[in-house]
Amino acid sequence: MAERWTNTALLVIDMQNDFIEEGSVTQVKGGKAIVPNVIGVVELARQRGILVVWVVREHDPQGRDVEIFRRHHYRSEKVGPVVKGTLGSKLVDGLNIREEEDYKIVKTRFSAFFGTHLHSFLQTSGITKLVIAGVQTPNCIRQTVFDAVELDYPDVTVIVDATAAATPEIHTANLLDMRNIGVKTPTLHEWSEEFA
Repeated sequence: MAERWTNTALLVIDMQNDFIEEGSVTQVKGGKAIVPNVIGVVELARQRGILVVWVVREHDPQGRDVEIFRRHHYRSEKVGPVVKGTLGSKLVDGLNIREEEDYKIVKTRFSAFFGTHLHSFLQTSGITKLVIAGVQTPNCIRQTVFDAVELDYPDVTVIVDATAAATPEIHTANLLDMRNIGVKTPTLHEWSEEFA
């Protein structure tokens, strides 16, 4: 393991069936296309000894912990999105949590930092650099990134082809906003070159 990566964590955000697979009311249209690159980011992180943090949503079956604008999805007889224990809340095929090495954070809002202990966990783990992958760019990715910058993480990176939004235009516009606050936005290939 390269010593230079011991203070880095990879946050993999919302790569769950209900956000990626077709047919879900919460599907992110660009999500399916990035699955291979997210798998690649995770594999590369593990090779380099980078801590992998899985950030997932797991909601109450009645939607009591969901944002107001989504609660109507939990009022019918059909199970709502990403309910804890359902197939929809599981990671997509190809992504797996390694219980011994990885860490999992459950969130109920856009930001991985909001209402969670992520910041204190990262601090006690000696993490100062964050690399982010997952969905979706204008919501959970952006909110997490902006919170990380506001919490003074000096080095925040978003892997552009391992993150996605509903459209390429939305993705690009939000990446520009993040670059404007000092966030790095390499491709997976460009990021992998840093390991050479």
